[in-house]
Amino acid sequence: MTIEDNALGSELRRRRVAAGLSLSELAHKVHCSRSFLSRVETGQRRASVELAQLCDQVLDAKGVLTALAPPSLDSLPRPVRTRSARRTAGPAGGGRPVGAVAQRRHEFDRLLRRGDLSHTTGDMREADRLYRAALHGAAGDPRAQAEAVIRMARRWSDPGQVDHEVLHLIRNSLAELQGDGGAEAVGLRLRLTAHLAKKVSMAVSEDTAAGRVGPEEGAGLADDTLSRLSAHGRDGRDGRNARHSRDLRDGSDARDDEVRCEVLTECRWARYDFTPAADALELSRQLHDAAVRLDSPYFHGEALMALVIDQLRTGRVYSALATTSQYRKYAADTRSVLATWQRHTLDALLDLWHGRFDAAAAWILGESPKYIEGLHADLAVPADALRQTRLGQAFWLLREQGRMAELFTSDLAEDVERHAYFPIWRAGLALALCETGQHAEAADLLTGFAADTVDFSRFPPSGWAVPTLVVLAEACAALDIQGGYESPLRELVPGLRERLAPHDGQQIALAGWPTVLVGSTARARGLLALAAGEPETALGHFRQGAVPARSSQPELARLRLARARALRAVGGAGNEAQAQSLLQEALRSARAYGMAGLAAQCGRLLADPADTDRA
Repeated sequence: MTIEDNALGSELRRRRVAAGLSLSELAHKVHCSRSFLSRVETGQRRASVELAQLCDQVLDAKGVLTALAPPSLDSLPRPVRTRSARRTAGPAGGGRPVGAVAQRRHEFDRLLRRGDLSHTTGDMREADRLYRAALHGAAGDPRAQAEAVIRMARRWSDPGQVDHEVLHLIRNSLAELQGDGGAEAVGLRLRLTAHLAKKVSMAVSEDTAAGRVGPEEGAGLADDTLSRLSAHGRDGRDGRNARHSRDLRDGSDARDDEVRCEVLTECRWARYDFTPAADALELSRQLHDAAVRLDSPYFHGEALMALVIDQLRTGRVYSALATTSQYRKYAADTRSVLATWQRHTLDALLDLWHGRFDAAAAWILGESPKYIEGLHADLAVPADALRQTRLGQAFWLLREQGRMAELFTSDLAEDVERHAYFPIWRAGLALALCETGQHAEAADLLTGFAADTVDFSRFPPSGWAVPTLVVLAEACAALDIQGGYESPLRELVPGLRERLAPHDGQQIALAGWPTVLVGSTARARGLLALAAGEPETALGHFRQGAVPARSSQPELARLRLARARALRAVGGAGNEAQAQSLLQEALRSARAYGMAGLAAQCGRLLADPADTDRA
């Protein structure tokens, strides 16, 4: 018997032929027999939703095939019986017929599956459209609507900005679920609250916060949510109400892991600016373990990106290289253009750190702008998130190659100024002014920056504050080397040293999520100690900075120059000889890697050892 409406089979065959795949090749990729797939195409057999999803992924059909898959009786889920649904049905089961409820739930699940497939492949616009349709179609079912809101909350938003629409949806969903003590509702509340915590914490200043609720409140909410997740793991109770003894274990193990993955993903980001990098790394490891158990492409990608970010921040560069390799495979397997963008971003970051500047430039100045425009046009990804990443990498490439003057002769300087609500861009502009000989303007900018932030006390303890402080330390070092700026340095340096003090050891400052590694925190602390007239203290910091610097020749070259300056400040014939040797090594590396600015500094110090202030 032939299926009357064979839309799925016809579309499957059309897309298979267009992809240049034989029946045998496609059957092998979707793990079924050639004969069965042939009968599906000719309408003699009914394809399961699972088979349609696999074909969707292999043929990059963006959910079209899944949408055409007819439901089987076995695949229809049981309707969610919320209190409002029970009241509608009445004691005798009147109201909406059971079949209609089941069909409505099936349509909701179908929209969610299609949205998930679009999200996995990076088609954000289509994913958002499908999730909105699911949300509106589930009116009267708070649990189903909460699931749709959670999917919508996973979308990207502009960096440093609060997504007010999603905040409104999350709060409404939490209100609708209030008082529902079922196991599913408990898990939904945990996931919604985790998203709420992250969305609130996205602000980087009072100007971008959600009313009176700022990043610190978001981090506190994340801590509370993680505690409630732990309480579930111990005794299965809702941390807020011990009466509800049923918990996530009432559901499947997959549901447990999905709740765990969602909470860990969002709460880690919510706490990013308020917890030490080592603690964030532990959360990333937990997330990775849960994502492996769940076998979810979305959470697998989130976990790998979180892990590589925290490995980099804690100075575990070689571990990060291994994780980046896994992310490359993930990007290839999902064929998501957004994952491919992130993979290229990671590659460029590592190229900059290792001194492969030509390879980095090929992406940053060549392919990246075209990629950004394509993503923005096709996928409704916030362009600012992509452009700031590219801007940060372009800025650092120019700095490493001693070409910072090009910043002010291109449109990049305007972009930097436009994003000055991000503190790191104000710090970056000050450094750019120093490196182009505009030291007085840089000193004015830094002094105003310190006044606005009350000597940097408004910075959070971690996260974006760390790379900002490191870049500010670089700018202060440039003023110190130039000389004549002792007064502003006396105002700036103590506050910077105090804020950087907890970030010593082997940490590397990572700008963006991720964008560039701007250097070890230990070297930055040494530069500030040197500017404060404490060269011996500086040498101690530089010794610590040698550990994370060993994976980067450019970072080692800068560290050797800094050590040479400190040794000369301490004085003595032995120290002078060692300083000369370090400068020569730094000069060789700078020339080998094309770091023109650093090479010029080393050359000046070697030519006139007594006059270090003009180096």
